[in-house]
This record gives sequence, structure tokens and C-alpha cells, in this order.
Amino acid sequence: MVTDDKFYLSLALNEAWKYQGLTYPNPAVGCAVTDKNGVLLACAAHKKAGLPHAELEAAKEALFKLNPLLIFPSEPNELHAFIGKNHDNLLKNSTFYVTLEPCSHQGLTPSCAHLIVTLGAKKVFIGSLDKTKKAKGGAQILKKGGVEVEEGVLKDECDELLEPFLLWQNESFSFFKLALRLDGTYDNGIITSHEARIFMHKIRNACDLIVIGGETMRADNPILDARLSGGKAPDALVCTSKNIEKNANIFSVKDRKVLVQNSAEFPKEYKNIMIEGGSNFLRAMSGKADRFLIFHSSDFSAKGVKRIETDLRLKLLYQGFIGNCSFGWYGKMI
Repeated sequence: MVTDDKFYLSLALNEAWKYQGLTYPNPAVGCAVTDKNGVLLACAAHKKAGLPHAELEAAKEALFKLNPLLIFPSEPNELHAFIGKNHDNLLKNSTFYVTLEPCSHQGLTPSCAHLIVTLGAKKVFIGSLDKTKKAKGGAQILKKGGVEVEEGVLKDECDELLEPFLLWQNESFSFFKLALRLDGTYDNGIITSHEARIFMHKIRNACDLIVIGGETMRADNPILDARLSGGKAPDALVCTSKNIEKNANIFSVKDRKVLVQNSAEFPKEYKNIMIEGGSNFLRAMSGKADRFLIFHSSDFSAKGVKRIETDLRLKLLYQGFIGNCSFGWYGKMI
């Protein structure tokens, strides 16, 4: 069978994008594994900080496909050790396709580069190189362990996936979240499906600051928590020159800091920042947003009046579907 490195790496990319926004402070990473004949065994992603890295998760799925009798522990360190002792050379001469260079260090989870060497993989295709001090060097570990390495496959696409991680590593990453109906309206009532709102609350749970304007505050009186996912509410920043009612819903969340200021400057201690609002706030904040997360429902509404009015030009990076909604991660057109 003829293998196509870009095809398999694109599968890993697509899987990783499903968890973009959920993995903070870790990067979103995807991994596909094929056997020695080029048959796809697994395609997995890192889903949340503290859970298995993409390579470990993909190795587990591949081994289970080859030996369904294996019972894997769920804790990442235990899983890494279990696979190291029980792989039985089932993945010997396999190929790994990873969007980011496998990590070299022991953090919350063990080194993925060492795991791939232990499994006897023949080759690893890498999209982006890891430039962080504590995790870089995985490619060298692979090479020293006798694994062939090819770097820079779908590099531009993998770098786009990695960009949020690089931004919050250095300063901060901010994205503007917007929800629209099929007719383009965004006001007067709930817009997206329950499933989409749960997903959005999971993303809120991974943020450390949420930013809204005074117009949204007065029109919607939002809580801005993550209750649908059972997560924590991020701190909140309201950009307004007017006073806010003391009994506003935003103040009802326990142990959450609420900042009110007449400027759009984000406090430097926050690294992963979500911005929410309508047309006016989008125009005001588009220069500060690194990415845009836009949900589209499949509904029309006779109640909807307001539509987005802006000349902003965006590039679609990824489109996904959840419930009866679609969502897209967008970057700015250069």
C-alpha cells in the first residue's frame, strides 16, 4: 500500500482542531498511526491538560485495535508505563504522524518521544517543531533511538493550529466568540443548540478571562459562567464607562473576579482570553482578537433584528459541527 504522509497528517490535524480551545495551557495536538503496511490504526488528539498527549492516546487506540483484550489504565503516567510493558511489539515498524514534535520531557505526562522509540516505530512525520525550552528536542530523541524523522510536513497548517499556544506562552491569546442564526441575526434569545452551548461552556472553562462590552451587559445581563459543562467561570472584564447594577448576574458567581473599566486593555496576568459581543463590540475589539470563533445555528428567527456590520475579512481555518450548528475558527486575512 502506498502511504501519503500529507493525507495521514491532515487526519491528525482535523482531529486536533476539534479540541482547539479546550487544551489550555497545553497546545492542541493530533496524531495518526499506521501499521507497517500503511493501514490506519488510530487517529487521536490531546483533549485536555492532564489527559494523555495525542501520541499516547493514539498508541493506546492502535494497540487496542490490534489486541482488544488489553485493559488500559486511564491515568496518563500509568497508561504510559502499561503500554511500555505490554505493547508486545505490535506497533513495530509503525509510522506516527504528529502535528507537533513529540515532547522530550516528563511533565504531567511522560515523554512521548521516548514512548515512540519504545514501541519500535519506523518513522515519524512532524508538522511543527516544538520550540519551548522544556519540551523541545523530541526529534533528536527519536533519531538517536533509530526512528526516521521527516519534519515540516503540512508545516503552515500545523503552525496555524499551534499559534494560540505560542501566543499565550509569550504574552496572551485572545479570540472573539460570536453566535449567528441562519439569517445572520444575533439578538433576542438563545441562538445555538444545547449541545453547542455545552461545548462553548467547556471552552469558557479553559479561559481565564472573558471580556464583554457595556451594551451586552445592559441588553443581556449575562452570567458568563461554565455551568453547562460543570466547569469554572473565568474572571470577567466589562468594558464600559457607565455604572453596572450591583445585582447584575455577572456578580452572582462565587469566587469570580469582575473588573469594570473604561478601556479595552487586558490585564497582563491573563493569558487565554475570550471576547464576546455583538456588531459594535466586534468592530471595537477586532484589532485585539487573534482569532475568531463563530457559531452558526440552523434556525431563522422572526424576533432577530441585529446583524453584524463590519468590513472584517477572515480566513476559515477549521469548520466543525455540533448538534444542529456549525462552528468555525477563523484567522485574519493577511
